[in-house]
Amino acid sequence: MSSRMQGYLFVLITMCIWGSFTILSRLNAEWHISAWDIAALRFCIGFCILMPILIVRGETAFLWKKEPFILGLLGGVAYCLTAYSAFMYVPAAHAAIFLNGCIPLCTAVAGFLLFKQPLDKHIWISLIIMLTALVGMSVLMYEQTHVAFSFGDGLFFLAAIWWGCFTVLLKQWKLSAWQAMSGVAIWSALIYIPIYICFLPKHLHEATLSHLMIQGIFHGVFVVIVATLSYIAAIERLGAFKAGSIVTLAPFIAAVVAVPLLNEPLSGAVVMGLVGMAIGALQPWRWFHRKDALQAQLEKQKLKQLQK
Repeated sequence: MSSRMQGYLFVLITMCIWGSFTILSRLNAEWHISAWDIAALRFCIGFCILMPILIVRGETAFLWKKEPFILGLLGGVAYCLTAYSAFMYVPAAHAAIFLNGCIPLCTAVAGFLLFKQPLDKHIWISLIIMLTALVGMSVLMYEQTHVAFSFGDGLFFLAAIWWGCFTVLLKQWKLSAWQAMSGVAIWSALIYIPIYICFLPKHLHEATLSHLMIQGIFHGVFVVIVATLSYIAAIERLGAFKAGSIVTLAPFIAAVVAVPLLNEPLSGAVVMGLVGMAIGALQPWRWFHRKDALQAQLEKQKLKQLQK
């Protein structure tokens, strides 16, 4: 396979896992697996797989720096607990709107607040589109249910803030993909598992063994390890913008799939939110700008060849 085809294959793998994350996280509510339990399964399995590999390879020194600890606290413990908890309250479509749709925006704002990274015109256009979609959605929801936003929506938005800060810090500290993945997984387990064992409620006995195995393997192996590596491989072959834009579609597709699969409602208000947040997150107008820039570059290369 060509490098480009490999890139699209890795994008497909990442999309399948990220889309399934929305569906399976929502299924936790039906399978009686609490947010505390699924986080413990995820962190414990990731730790048991990655820690022995680091020990054998003699690469544990970087773990004892502050950067992996902070990343594990934000992108591991804080993000997972708020996101998993939110799925217990609202349908999967709300995750696409308030979590995945808001992550690019929260990342840009976090970069500006933490490191004074400027907000370009594309971010401002996305901001206007997203706010318009959210206002329209809230008005329609209030007319139908007299509630504009729910507690679960707030948790999803908080999770987007955690992930935005995590992304900015990860880029600023320039950790390798392997260090970031293993550092987050291991420190998440070291921070959370003792707290879970000593203080938090446990309901693992209420779920079936098959459900626990499915959720544990998916979140601990596929989400933590496979999706991270496939996403990085896609970026290396297709570029960050193209790979990121395509993969961002996965949660929105999952929100539509959840309607017949999980019998979840899809009202006009939610459709407005999905469409608006998808446009704001994907920034489709940049594709045309990118094509124009590529065409100009090709024409310049042809002109140089003719001059020679």
